[in-house]
Amino acid sequence: MNRSAKVYVNENVAGILYETAEGEFQFQYEETYLNDPSSLAVSLTLPKTKTPYVSQTLFPFFDGLIPEGWLLDIATKNWKINPRDRMGLLLHLCRDCIGNVSIIENKDE
Repeated sequence: MNRSAKVYVNENVAGILYETAEGEFQFQYEETYLNDPSSLAVSLTLPKTKTPYVSQTLFPFFDGLIPEGWLLDIATKNWKINPRDRMGLLLHLCRDCIGNVSIIENKDE
């Protein structure tokens, strides 16, 4: 299953996070975001670059946005999401995170 999400920083689309059918993750900054000198990197571990980031697991920064403990238990039971489905959790639980980053499911694809 291919899934993707728009990653927002300060309400601006910074890039797209993809999960491929094979379970690989990719993050690519948007060209307009890269060209804006005032835009911030999504995280220190994902500095602004034209080269896409690729990983066999969800990038630690994005994984860190997912709640833990009792809050994760409530979310997995209410939405019936497997706690090991990190992308599914990210898409359902990280629309309005603490801080300046939001993750919104990409319905365009």
